[in-house]
Amino acid sequence: MNCKDAPALIPAYVDGELDAAEADALAAHLQGCPECMRQAEAERGWRRAVKAGATRHAAPDRLRARLAVSLGEADAAMLAPRFTGWRNLAMAASLALAVVTSSGLTAYVLQPAEQDRLVQDVVSGHVRSLMAGHLTDVLSSDQHTVKPWFHGRLDLAPPVDDLAADGYPLVGGRLDYLDQHPVAALVYRHREHPINLFVMAAPNGKDRATASLAERGYNVVHWTAGGMSFWAVSDVALGELSEFVRLYQSRSAVSAS
Repeated sequence: MNCKDAPALIPAYVDGELDAAEADALAAHLQGCPECMRQAEAERGWRRAVKAGATRHAAPDRLRARLAVSLGEADAAMLAPRFTGWRNLAMAASLALAVVTSSGLTAYVLQPAEQDRLVQDVVSGHVRSLMAGHLTDVLSSDQHTVKPWFHGRLDLAPPVDDLAADGYPLVGGRLDYLDQHPVAALVYRHREHPINLFVMAAPNGKDRATASLAERGYNVVHWTAGGMSFWAVSDVALGELSEFVRLYQSRSAVSAS
């Protein structure tokens, strides 16, 4: 991936529409290219601005009545065999528009959900840390070394515990960048498999129970507690990653209710 190819792929990357190979290659390029990273951040900002500025309006009663009449005519027309091909397609489109508008919504293009974009960022952050050989900024299995390292670098203090006795030793930590914000990345290992645990401020501060998903061949477990949002990602089996999360929650005392 280079600066000649990257700009054309950034919009699809931001929308989560690239395949795994292209997404990982572009993520690695963005990590080392400030100019392309700025373009990606500008693309994300533009999409958020469009989504935030989109408005919804209730259809006036007069328009609702006209649509109701048109909808009735469309239903009758669809039963007639002489309407075929593109005309049936046009009728179906009119029907869809009538349903949306009569529900009081103005049609606009919806961007991918914020949660979906964050999942993409989390997995890309995990992949970048492996590809670039930049797994840690502070290499230590001592939680009393790793946790203070984040002081002054973040506006939160992520809980840090060594889980070596349970088969999930602490490797260290680093600063990462997700959703246009610096976040803590705690690095653990299970056998030979790195586990990235990203910790950031929770958007709404509400506790949420653990939820799991698979993305691009990686397992992800997410929960929020204590005003923080946690994302564990690895290629270990989901059962093993869930066990890591359970152990971490029990030791850190920030499990979601």
